[in-house]
Amino acid sequence: MPIYESLKIALRALRANLLRSFLTMLGIIVGVSSVVAMVAFASGAQREIDRQIETLGANVLMIVPELNRGADAKAGLYQAAILRESDADAIDVHVPQVIATAPSVRAELQVIHKSRNTWVTVNGTTARYFPIREWPLSRGRPFSGKEQSNGGKVALLGADTAEKLFGDSEPVGQTIRILSVPFEVIGILAEKGTSGAGRAQDDIIFIPISTAQRRLFGSANMVHRGSVDYILAKASSTGSVKLAEREITSLLRQRHRIQASRSNDFRIVDPAALMKAQHAASRTIGWLLAGIAGVSLVVGGISIMNIMLVSVTERTREIGLRIAVGARSKDVQFQFLMEAVLLCFLGGMIGLAAGAGVAFAAGKLAGWPVFLSPLSLIGAVGLASAVGVFFGFFPARRASRLDPVTALRGE
Repeated sequence: MPIYESLKIALRALRANLLRSFLTMLGIIVGVSSVVAMVAFASGAQREIDRQIETLGANVLMIVPELNRGADAKAGLYQAAILRESDADAIDVHVPQVIATAPSVRAELQVIHKSRNTWVTVNGTTARYFPIREWPLSRGRPFSGKEQSNGGKVALLGADTAEKLFGDSEPVGQTIRILSVPFEVIGILAEKGTSGAGRAQDDIIFIPISTAQRRLFGSANMVHRGSVDYILAKASSTGSVKLAEREITSLLRQRHRIQASRSNDFRIVDPAALMKAQHAASRTIGWLLAGIAGVSLVVGGISIMNIMLVSVTERTREIGLRIAVGARSKDVQFQFLMEAVLLCFLGGMIGLAAGAGVAFAAGKLAGWPVFLSPLSLIGAVGLASAVGVFFGFFPARRASRLDPVTALRGE
């Protein structure tokens, strides 16, 4: 029997009992929609983590000061930790796996332009910070060497800060005030988006570190004027990150004169490694949830098998008549198998639309990242059809093995 003819007969059989057909498909609909929604959330979270990893820059290590528990550890006493610009210079010189470093200081300060003002993170650093973070300028220019060494009053604005202070007007060449100190805007950074901690990376201002230490942050603390809040170090390759971390640890322990019995007064963080671990955990949880949701497909498949067995019993005379007029056993088997697959396919398509709708609606309301790949959509419908083949095979085979004489006698 041609496939087209089998499809027409299958559709006619399903239309004859619309309510029963819909209730039979319900398990498939719930299963497919659950799988689609869970995979959409998991894929969206993974893509967001991948994007955040890219915003960090490749092979970047962050060195931050950490309170050091000293000889009076039992009394809960700690020694203050300090990182200095000279530590960054030493890493540049003595750690061959590191190709660039950038010391930085930062604080939340009020920034003013004419009648507009906002509180923003002001980061004092060097021009090497931006190649390390792979953060290009959308327009303007970076700090010059003279501006870095002489404390030039120049600033680079993040995209969000530029929007808040200048709106639609051109910021480059304009003047802003930070703690009453005037700064010329020399460039606007390209958009970075949010970080892994959910922080808006574009709501920021960069100034030369010498300017920050002399005119803004260092004025209140003459003793620690050369200290920095953190140091970024870029390794030459992904494979050299761990070795660079060990070499930096050894060098800084030596420079800080830390005894063997004492812990480090600094901490080295590999942001990309943390984000990748989060990526793996998100993927595992996503597929686990999708697997749990997939149980609904099995339940739906069992329901289809039961209904198809009932259908075989109800249509015994029809089966006997078909065989009597020349239908082969494989034609009968194919016909019932087509009905089971059609039930699952239609249920899969409805579940696909429902799952996509739920995923995007929930993502929009809750602010969750959602992504539906064509492969996952095809896979969901294909899985539903496979369930139809698997659970429809036994009823179809049973129908094909009916004796025509016995079947024609049935009521």
